[in-house]
Amino acid sequence: MPRRPNTPCKHPGCAKLVPHGQMYCEEHKPSHRYDVKTTKEKGYGRRWQKARGVFLKAHPLCVKCREEGKLVPATVVDHIVPHRGDPVLFWDEGNWQPLCKSCHDSKTMTDDRYQDFKY
Repeated sequence: MPRRPNTPCKHPGCAKLVPHGQMYCEEHKPSHRYDVKTTKEKGYGRRWQKARGVFLKAHPLCVKCREEGKLVPATVVDHIVPHRGDPVLFWDEGNWQPLCKSCHDSKTMTDDRYQDFKY
């Protein structure tokens, strides 16, 4: 029976081939070791959901859209400085900002990208 072909490493910009069933090459595995953790394991459990809801009630509009003169409801509480697993930074409300999903996704894919997370 023929074997499945190797697939490219899933790390952005890496074209190395890895055996079917693996996601990353040996070089990039350490950078993605926390990708498989659940959101609860990363700190986004019941306590976070409650704090998030209270924060969004107090700050209902996206701050990035307001800077552009648009009134868009915020649906995400973003960490201004990525916490990278630091619980003090994670729970610091001065480091939180309300964003709509579109603005949050844009920020995450530009400012917060390619960093090692330490959960």
